[in-house]
Amino acid sequence: MAPAPASLSAPRAISLLAPARVSPGRWNSVSVSFAARPKTGAVSLAPAAAVTTAQRRLVAAAAATEMAPAASGEEGSKPFVEEMRAVAMKLHTKDQAREGEKEPQAPPVAKWEPSVEGYLRFLVDSRLVFKTLEDIVDRAAVPWYAEFRNTGLERSEALKKDLEWFKEQGHAIPEPSDPGTTYASLLEELSEKDPQAFICHFYNVYFAHTAGGRMIGKKVSEKILNKKELEFYKWEGNLSQLLQNVRDKLNQVASSWSREEKDHCLEETEKSFTYSGQLLRHIFT
Repeated sequence: MAPAPASLSAPRAISLLAPARVSPGRWNSVSVSFAARPKTGAVSLAPAAAVTTAQRRLVAAAAATEMAPAASGEEGSKPFVEEMRAVAMKLHTKDQAREGEKEPQAPPVAKWEPSVEGYLRFLVDSRLVFKTLEDIVDRAAVPWYAEFRNTGLERSEALKKDLEWFKEQGHAIPEPSDPGTTYASLLEELSEKDPQAFICHFYNVYFAHTAGGRMIGKKVSEKILNKKELEFYKWEGNLSQLLQNVRDKLNQVASSWSREEKDHCLEETEKSFTYSGQLLRHIFT
């Protein structure tokens, strides 16, 4: 297995107000609060320590899942995407979502000031993760991965354009760092050995970016990019419909799984929060 993510020293945590359910095709707001940069500012990776509660709270920002309930699946049963969403929401605290069950261990709103350097690390590692997901479904070592080719949610080419823009502005583009390479390695391993767990990560990475990820991008842009909208946050076509198409495919694929396989997929949710959250922390270092 790929190594577990290192613990992050986190005296503060981000709070995104997690989305409540709304009618299909509509979006809730997600609130992010930024303020003055802490004097010390550094968030360091501790060697091989356990994941902290504060880290899991941050990860809720990275895995806030989808905005609206999935369409009905097989008759008389709950669509599996709805089960995935429900598990994810329970990992939020009560101040983040009404479905939340975690007790808050830190103030509900953290005050951060993003930096260009940290944001670039986030974008570089994010591109590696999205490119890895795209390569995995293109190879389709598990035949039904092919269902998720060309969904319109792919982000690696958009991120490539954004990184080229930063380079044109005179910024040095870093190499992928440990959080990104570790997560990419895990995704590769799961895709070969544990397809249900892989699908959990696939779902959370893509859907989180279209929800809380978009709001984070907007706030960062307002702070450090003069409100420039990056390609990372643009999609061709109707995003709500793109998401619904993927929900439908996920429900279709999961309809052939046993109850044990579905439960195993759901059990991977917290780990997906953890890895995504490590990438998100780059923005504030």
